[in-house]
Amino acid sequence: MAEPLRIFLVDDEAPARARLRSLLEDCAGSLPNEVVGEADSGAAALTALADLSADVVLLDIRMPGMDGMEVARRLAQQDRPPAVIFVTAYDAHAVSAFEVGARDYLLKPVRLDRLVEALRRVVPSSQAESRSQSRFITVNDRGRVLRVPLEEVLYLRAELKYVTLRTREKEFVLDEPLTRLEDDFPGELLRIHRNCLVNRGQLTGFELRREGEESHWMAILKDWPEVLPVSRRQANVVREFRQSGPPD
Repeated sequence: MAEPLRIFLVDDEAPARARLRSLLEDCAGSLPNEVVGEADSGAAALTALADLSADVVLLDIRMPGMDGMEVARRLAQQDRPPAVIFVTAYDAHAVSAFEVGARDYLLKPVRLDRLVEALRRVVPSSQAESRSQSRFITVNDRGRVLRVPLEEVLYLRAELKYVTLRTREKEFVLDEPLTRLEDDFPGELLRIHRNCLVNRGQLTGFELRREGEESHWMAILKDWPEVLPVSRRQANVVREFRQSGPPD
């Protein structure tokens, strides 16, 4: 049996949090979940989440003091951030919500079916194996949601507020952090830098380049002109590649 989804609620209005709790109880039969905590402000949420393990944060946007957008930005800086689903009475922030990596955007009053739909998109790391079997990564493309087969992925790179996925034909924007993707596809997405994962199936090898007195390893992909820097912290991937050889 799958572990229950660990959910944290953030809303400055107690009735709104109570409503979410009630909806989560209603869907527990089909979607096991556990409310691990709640907060009435952004600052209180960040303090609580520093000591709690949560898979999902149901987050209001307009709150006194720190708003939900800032909370989401700060959560995204964590090594293993929880998924964020915004729950708000206002539809004007949808674009900004996805820019900070939100998985979904629910309008109040929240319907049970929409809440379940949003939560089903969140796969905790304990269920990563079933996620990896799906063999695709979900991306945004000009208002559309598309599935990119894993074998078409060259690399994924975190740049400023975004994570981009590169195929041979196109570049896409993702809603989830590199750490979660690395967990979802262990052994297939290889970390070569704190801001970059490469598809091991597309990796040809590594090349040592010298710049003055410094030398750096660069990752080489199959039939792709761009080379990608390997950080000193991730230099062990070169040694492991030598020992295991290139992928079939």
